[in-house]
Parts: sequence; C-alpha cells; structure tokens
Amino acid sequence: MTRAVCLLSGGMDSTTLAYVARDMGYRIYGLHFNYGQRTEGKERECARKIAALLPVEELLEIDLRYLSRFGGSSLTDHGIAVDDFDEERPGIPNTYVPFRNANLLSIATSFAESRGAEAIFIGVQSQDYSGYPDCRPQFIETFQKLIDIGTREETRIRLMTPFINLTKTDILKVGTTLKVPYQFTWSCYQNEDLACGTCGACHFRKKAFADMGMRDPIPYREE
Repeated sequence: MTRAVCLLSGGMDSTTLAYVARDMGYRIYGLHFNYGQRTEGKERECARKIAALLPVEELLEIDLRYLSRFGGSSLTDHGIAVDDFDEERPGIPNTYVPFRNANLLSIATSFAESRGAEAIFIGVQSQDYSGYPDCRPQFIETFQKLIDIGTREETRIRLMTPFINLTKTDILKVGTTLKVPYQFTWSCYQNEDLACGTCGACHFRKKAFADMGMRDPIPYREE
C-alpha cells in the first residue's frame, strides 16, 4: 500500500480529502499545523479526532508560531478584526496568511520524503474560495516543480489537489458518499465554540450544506 501525507487542518476540505486519500488506498501520514490562528484549539481537537477515526499511521503536530509573529493576517493578529464575507470586496480578504501554503508544503515535502511517501494531499480550491494567491493552480504547478527539483533524484512525490477545480458544494457531495463525519470538523475563522456564520469560511460552508439540502452538524452563533 502506498503512503501519502495529508494536511489535516480539522476543516471540512482537508478532512474530506483525507477520506478521499484513504478511499484511493493510501496509508495516511497526517500533518497538523499550529500557527497562532484564532481557532487553533478547536482545529487541533478536530484534527486529532479525524486522525483517530481514519485512522492515520502517524500524526505530527508542527508549531509554526513564527507566522503569528509576522502578523499581517486577522487569523494570527487579534488586533485585526476578521473580515465578514463580502462578495463585492475588492482584493484579498484580511484572513489571508502571507505565503502560508508554501510554508506548509515545504514541511510536508520533508515529511513525505523522510517517510517514503509518494503523494501529498492538500485541500486547496480555486472556485468559491477567497482569492488567496497560494491556492491557485499556478502556485500548485510551480510548487510541484520545486519538489521535483529539490528532492533526491529517486524521490517521486506528487502534489494531489483533486479539489482545486471544485466548489464547496462539490466537495460536500464527495464527502457524503464517503460518510465523512462533518460533526468533527471546524471551518470558522473567528470562534471556537459557536461558529460565527459570517466569515468567508462559514459562508461557503453554510452555502454548501444549504445547496445539498442538508443540516450542518456544527453549532452557529445565530442559531
């Protein structure tokens, strides 16, 4: 059985993707990152629960708190209010963490090469996302080249991004067929107890469940 590194944030997309990887026959090695994000505790709790349910061969939790020291994002700087979703907003919302995915994928590549993994799964999408530049197909294609150039000649690691051209609703459709336990996932950028319902992550998650005619199993502040 082949091995894959899955980035497990505890969110809806990464959890669904890990179940996809398992369904494809991969033995899963999980990575979870703590970088001082507002919902760090809830995300960690969810990632651990999902890792136990899959189950994973190994789960490593990596401290990237230097990202919160850099700041520049409402996710890591509590002095910046989290943007509510606004379809008409020009530019990138302030929840963008500068160049975060490059940091995550660099570590994932090191982990994958050390474990002899053949794939890295990351749940980026470029459809109903918030315009983050490190979620674009061009970024993934370029990082694949970096992996090919920067690892041993015999190493073959493929970046797997099957959700990159899907909407959140499409992802939920996939997850329901795989019986993903969404009650153990968290998407909100703002709160750890009751999801705010208004940030970008909550907006797209709620829309997906509404589109599917399903009830979202996590609690929201407005409910």
